[in-house]
Amino acid sequence: MASTCEVRSLQWVMAIFLLALVGRARAVSICNIDSAQLNECRPAVTGNSPKPPTKKCCDVVHQANLPCLCNYKSAFPAFGINPALAMALPKKCGMNTPRECHVV
Repeated sequence: MASTCEVRSLQWVMAIFLLALVGRARAVSICNIDSAQLNECRPAVTGNSPKPPTKKCCDVVHQANLPCLCNYKSAFPAFGINPALAMALPKKCGMNTPRECHVV
């Protein structure tokens, strides 16, 4: 079972993402990226026929602290993001996939 700290951290991150997606909050920095930059990768991580990541998306992926970001993969479905597609982005962008990003 997750510790209270982990649960609160996940709730905080989900609130940040939700506010950013709704557009009521200014972009916030999480895992070395601006939350508004996450939209660059949205077409590559949503839907039944996702598009390949764009150069802008890969720029965001290269900038991100991937182990940090991947620790939140369980929250991705709440925002319409397919975790398997999101965890495949590092490889598609020419990077090694961190251990935390592997989908089991």
